[in-house]
Amino acid sequence: MNKRKPDDEFARINLSYFKASGEEVVVFCPESKDAPATQEPARRRLNQADGQPADVVEVQPAAQPTPAAESSPSVPTPISPAPVAIAPSSVELKEQHFTILYGDTGYSYESIMGPYLRGAKSVVIEDPYIRLQHQIQNFVRFCETVLKAGTVKKINLITGYDDKTQLADIAEKLDELKQSLLELDVELEVKLNANIHDREIRLDNGWVIKIGRGLDFYQKPGGLV
Repeated sequence: MNKRKPDDEFARINLSYFKASGEEVVVFCPESKDAPATQEPARRRLNQADGQPADVVEVQPAAQPTPAAESSPSVPTPISPAPVAIAPSSVELKEQHFTILYGDTGYSYESIMGPYLRGAKSVVIEDPYIRLQHQIQNFVRFCETVLKAGTVKKINLITGYDDKTQLADIAEKLDELKQSLLELDVELEVKLNANIHDREIRLDNGWVIKIGRGLDFYQKPGGLV
């Protein structure tokens, strides 16, 4: 994993075993034991050719071919209305590409995706991993960003699940979010598909947002299961 990723997310993960005496012995692969790039990894950027970023967000016109840990409450919080539009109509939108490395801060759904929501009436988000608590809370944040656009009336979420127990838990948590959105005249429709893999957001105003890790560029807060 460390060789495949260009940042230091997996850099300090070692394999080891304990002797009967309690002494820990770290086991290295022969090709990596004396390799400085493995033992002392350095963060690298997209313009270097030896790897891919921790997360990539691309905003494309639909006609083309197809961050930072925060504390999270135990259940999705009710959404408050935000009537102010997030981008002035005079701003010309263009295709963009964002690279977000592991541990980076300063990114948000509003700053990256907000301007492209202008004029959209419906949003379709495909992300197979809106199932754990922090992932559902990230989806709540995304819905708050959608509301700030002031024009969206329908949100379609297509996500996945592992088993029937998880399916029931997801449904219970998203039902509360559905009610909060309905009170603000926005309909949330949830479809569950255990076989989806793609992660993207499609807007009916012509833009497609390709999201490498889905909404998970907000990392899971420490201590959250």
